[in-house]
Amino acid sequence: MPWNQPGSNDRDPWGQGNGQNGPPDLDEVIRDFQKKFGGLFGGGGSGRKGGGKLPSFSSRAIGPIAVVLAGLWLATGFYVVEQGQQAVEMRFGAYKTIKEAGLRWRMPYPVETVEIVNVQQIRTVEVGYRTNTRSNQLAGVPREALMLTADENIIDIHFAVQYDIKDPRELLFNVAESQELVVRGATESAVREIVGRNSMDFAITGGRAEIAQETKVLLQQILDRYDTGINIKAVEMQNAQPPAEVKAAFDDAVKAREDEERLKNEAQAYQNDIIPRARGAAARLEQEAAAYQATVVAAARGQASRFIQVLDEYAKAPGITRDRLYIDALEEVYGNSTKLLIDQSSGSNNVMYLPLDQLIRQRSAGGSISQLDETSTGAGFGGTFAGTDNNSRQERSSRLRSLTQ
Repeated sequence: MPWNQPGSNDRDPWGQGNGQNGPPDLDEVIRDFQKKFGGLFGGGGSGRKGGGKLPSFSSRAIGPIAVVLAGLWLATGFYVVEQGQQAVEMRFGAYKTIKEAGLRWRMPYPVETVEIVNVQQIRTVEVGYRTNTRSNQLAGVPREALMLTADENIIDIHFAVQYDIKDPRELLFNVAESQELVVRGATESAVREIVGRNSMDFAITGGRAEIAQETKVLLQQILDRYDTGINIKAVEMQNAQPPAEVKAAFDDAVKAREDEERLKNEAQAYQNDIIPRARGAAARLEQEAAAYQATVVAAARGQASRFIQVLDEYAKAPGITRDRLYIDALEEVYGNSTKLLIDQSSGSNNVMYLPLDQLIRQRSAGGSISQLDETSTGAGFGGTFAGTDNNSRQERSSRLRSLTQ
């Protein structure tokens, strides 16, 4: 039967009587809680219905609360320094100490504060250009990239600088701006000074590594002079070229310079090839001339010595020497001759058989017999000689006459 119908004994769904035993009032619950809370701290509270006074704290409750609050405040002083980081502790804003990696504690704020700096992270600063992280494309910054060289040319140069932190104390207390702005400004100043001392050709061609090294040294000196606590790890020249407005003309000049160098190299190669050969030929001619000179001189000296010896012998025995010279001359003249002389003064008609072909072949290998003249002579040697060279015969005749006179 429904609880609100006749005969239900006026009981509600919670088992309470209808009217007098209803659910507890919310205001009474709040008042009961305020009384209990006030009794906990040694005080009480009363008020009209629906409101009351806040509880008052006694001296017994202040101590535990203060201890809890002090513990929470001191717990805020714990912090962790990761590997590769250093923590700079400051007391009322003044430098106190530097802590290494590990679990550390300091006096909580506002007595002491801490700044954690990553000293091993390698940071990179771009000078003269910027890299778009989304498209990975380079965008030039003409205000930083365009510089004047020693030969009054303008060059578009890009640098990338890598650095880390060597002294976090100097970085925090001596550098007001961001690290990137400080390094970029110092790099731009150093690069302008180094480029301004060199020519454009040197900066674009063979001097890239030297300029980068000089820039690194000068940049570190600038940063150390201002006690920034920044250490330069590397300075790399990314690009060095003339401005886009004059790049076409500069490329033509570079091509002409390369052609000039190529022609010089070709000429040098030709020179290196022809000069040694000419010197070798000249040395060979000199050696041949010296050998010919030595041969002629030695032959002349030998002939002079022989003539003197013959002359001495001729003075001792003119007849014998004259005959001997005559016979030697005839032997020399007829030594290579293919003619045969046969004496038939005896008048005999005997037919002589001689191996003429073999005799001639032995005297002159490969020689041919043209004719055989048989003449009669009186007594001794005589006859007619044919087939010999006229010039050789005249020379030998003149020589014989000179010796026999």
